[in-house]
Amino acid sequence: MSTTKFMLPDPAEQDLASQLQIRFHLYYGVEPRLFRAPGRVNLIGEHTDYNDGFVMPVALNYYAWVAISPRDDQKLVVYSENLAELAEIPLGDPDPRPAGRWSDYVNGVALFLRSRGCILRGANLLIHSEVPLGSGLSSSAALEVAVAAALLGVAEQQMELIEMAKTCQQAENNFVGARCGIMDQFTACCARPAYGLLLDCRSLAYRHLPLPKAASLVISNTMVKHELARGEYNTRRAQCEEAVQLLVPDRAGIRALRDIDLAFLEQEKHRLPEVVYRRCRHVVSENLRVEQAAAALESGNLEQLGRLMNDSHRSLRDDFEVSCTELNLMVDLATAIDGVYGSRMTGGGFGGCTISLVRSDSVEQFRSEVTAGYERATKLRPEIYVPQAAGGVTEIAV
Repeated sequence: MSTTKFMLPDPAEQDLASQLQIRFHLYYGVEPRLFRAPGRVNLIGEHTDYNDGFVMPVALNYYAWVAISPRDDQKLVVYSENLAELAEIPLGDPDPRPAGRWSDYVNGVALFLRSRGCILRGANLLIHSEVPLGSGLSSSAALEVAVAAALLGVAEQQMELIEMAKTCQQAENNFVGARCGIMDQFTACCARPAYGLLLDCRSLAYRHLPLPKAASLVISNTMVKHELARGEYNTRRAQCEEAVQLLVPDRAGIRALRDIDLAFLEQEKHRLPEVVYRRCRHVVSENLRVEQAAAALESGNLEQLGRLMNDSHRSLRDDFEVSCTELNLMVDLATAIDGVYGSRMTGGGFGGCTISLVRSDSVEQFRSEVTAGYERATKLRPEIYVPQAAGGVTEIAV
């Protein structure tokens, strides 16, 4: 990671950074360095990343911030402002185990940085996140990447951004216990302002796609997160892996569902349990939609991009079965509004957020009508975000 510091052009962000410095000094008695990493929304390409497929994420200007200073011992002292909780993590623990708390993300990142040969030092950390928790906007990956950058920074260690993304993914997979793909951490590391990413999750080849200036990405938070989300996420991944095992004897070269096309899947569907077949149909068709969406975005065909987003939601709802009543309602409300090109659930599912592509002059109508309709039907008041596409992790100069 480059040690170049980023100067904040936005006065509100400058004020937040200054306030974090002040609070850190009050808490720990020393001056910190500041690092931040963005959350992300996925424009299209859901549940394809852990199948070696294609995704199209966009980093958001909602960040996980980490203020940090070195310590003279081998201990991390971490305070979360969002949760008002303190955790102490010994770096030299011979048998580190997850505690089932938010601090597992910090502990896991430190553990896997050290497993890659990074020599870390003890540190005081203050964490502040702007990414809504439980919303499907990758608050965990933003935290992991910001922590990794901060720990490397105070230890004067270097790591390439793609390696940092892999390390943070390992921490979440193998310490926290969530079997996520690489997309979230990769976006938090490698995003570019005003652009989306088209990422090949197998090769990690990527290119930046300019986002349309005449349309806005609007995120609608259902304000629900059903408890079964993580378990069902892991179940879906296991079902995809089961499909590969069942299909490998019949076609050499199948390493993941990325290697299957729709024609082959239809031909061999009799070999799969019905539910596994439907999981496959979503992943295989979603990969195709991502490639078509990239072409639509690059040619400025927002109507086609919107249709692909709508198709993606139907596939997630019916074949992958990771949507829920609240997400479906939010999509239905959005697509009924003039000026909305397309809408779909985004993230792991079972609550969280939708992403809609909205003509810029229709954003306020969208906000008003979706809020009223959703609140009337659910008695919950949604949060509507109109973010800017952000860049990846960086150190902040204050």
